Amino acid sequence: MRQRRPTIRDVARRAGVSEGAVSFALNDRPGVGAATRARILEVARDLDWRPSGLARALSLSQALSLGLVMLRSPELIGADPFFPQFMAGVEMTLSAKGYSLTLQVAIDQVTEIEGYRRLAGEGRVDGVFLTDLRRDDSRFGLIRELGLPAVAIGPLDPECPFPLVAVDDSSGVRDAVLCLVELGHTNIAYVLGTPGYVHTESRSVAWLGALKHAGLEPGPVEAGDLTGPGGANATRRLLARPDPPTAIVFANDIMAISGMGVAQAAGLRIPGDLSIVGFDDVPLAAHVSPPLTTVRQEVIPWGRAAADVLVAIVERTDVPHPVLEAPKLVVRNSASHPRPSGRILSMS
Repeated sequence: MRQRRPTIRDVARRAGVSEGAVSFALNDRPGVGAATRARILEVARDLDWRPSGLARALSLSQALSLGLVMLRSPELIGADPFFPQFMAGVEMTLSAKGYSLTLQVAIDQVTEIEGYRRLAGEGRVDGVFLTDLRRDDSRFGLIRELGLPAVAIGPLDPECPFPLVAVDDSSGVRDAVLCLVELGHTNIAYVLGTPGYVHTESRSVAWLGALKHAGLEPGPVEAGDLTGPGGANATRRLLARPDPPTAIVFANDIMAISGMGVAQAAGLRIPGDLSIVGFDDVPLAAHVSPPLTTVRQEVIPWGRAAADVLVAIVERTDVPHPVLEAPKLVVRNSASHPRPSGRILSMS
């Protein structure tokens, strides 16, 4: 006959406590002394007992799940390394705390709003992560209307009414520009990300501020969409200018690597004729030819920190104030001194 699995009652009986005390100890809630908690956990390990996720959710009147609604095209999700790393960090924290992550991908803002309403209306999540913050973000009012706890992830945004896990990504852009200036570049272009996002604006402002700090006039700007084709098209437009830049800073590595391909296909040497700097330090960045100079940001700690904050908000415990590492410039071989003439040949 199959051996009966141990229950919470068995743990309570052997530890000499109530079933409620076992629940408090396993859920790391106040009300149980340190010695008692340690004894309960030891008994649970000895009996190889693990609480049922469904039973725990019912006892706590929670879904024990946190939501993430992403407004992104499937192509960009597959190519952009940010979200896989971010979600890995989130899962590392949630799995240790007995929570799960509920993910929904939205193709437009209508389905995005529907996604939040569905998660809240069906009681499927206890709180949500807000990524890709926007100017005049309509989600702020919606989340407050739905009564969902939330944590935002991104650059500092004074308009955000929720706790914010923030990293000053603008410092990485400044370092990239100043590195190019020190190499002797004076005509430095920028390919920005999708307009309307807070991180797009903060990085653009940092690029412009660094040029002004160096006493240089703003270089040309082209809008990309954080995809490979977007970066390639922006590079073609820059190189077709009558006075093309000698260096280009890209808002992410995907666009930068595509831009390198466009320049090399046009017969330009990198970095001899054109210097290129990216942002993110994706795994491929170190293995393209030449290896890409880029700005590294540690995304997994973002996810872990955001999950720690949101769980604390949901459980109404002390909310941590994480301090995350600032982005760092990683110097490789895609940037060097400009050509003696100070300009490259136009593709026009």
